[in-house]
Amino acid sequence: MIKTLYEIFQHWSAKGSVYLLSDLHLDDDDCLLMDPDWIPPEEQIWIINNKVTRNDTFICLGDVGSSDYAAQIKAGHKVLLLGNHDRRKDYKDIFDEIYEGPLFISEKILLSHEPVYGLPWCLNIHGHDHNGIEPYAEGCKHLNLAANVCGYTPVSLGLLIKGGILADISSIHRQTIDRVAERKQMKEQFYRGIEMLSED
Repeated sequence: MIKTLYEIFQHWSAKGSVYLLSDLHLDDDDCLLMDPDWIPPEEQIWIINNKVTRNDTFICLGDVGSSDYAAQIKAGHKVLLLGNHDRRKDYKDIFDEIYEGPLFISEKILLSHEPVYGLPWCLNIHGHDHNGIEPYAEGCKHLNLAANVCGYTPVSLGLLIKGGILADISSIHRQTIDRVAERKQMKEQFYRGIEMLSED
């Protein structure tokens, strides 16, 4: 069980591990335009099914591709964040949960299809960018799991957390408390300065 997940998402890890991957583009014609070394959908499904078991949750961060191939993913629970190429109706019978837009799954973890910027208090796990992305872009820590960027292999959320990926991220609560304390200190210094001026 991944205790850091918000309670509403803890069922994802109740029976097994939680794996993430994005931009499978299963059997999409334009894959080779994005990456000339794009692997065939049969090979992608084989890689996923050799990593993810029937007890695990598989989360696709968008741009699934062929629903026929997606149906072959053998995870016990499947979650989809819709990507810019996805339509809910194509996957409603394949995925157990489907979300639109970014999804906070814990205090410090934001899942999205496209990268989200300007949130220094969270890790943004996403796809969409097939060329990779800087780990810290515009003040936000990113992990790009587009299939061709991470070797077409699902990544374990539990192992990421245990590995310390969140260790250098201050929570929004900590940052808010620090800002309030800083403002209070500045205000006190300001009033001390005024008192000193009025004493002279």
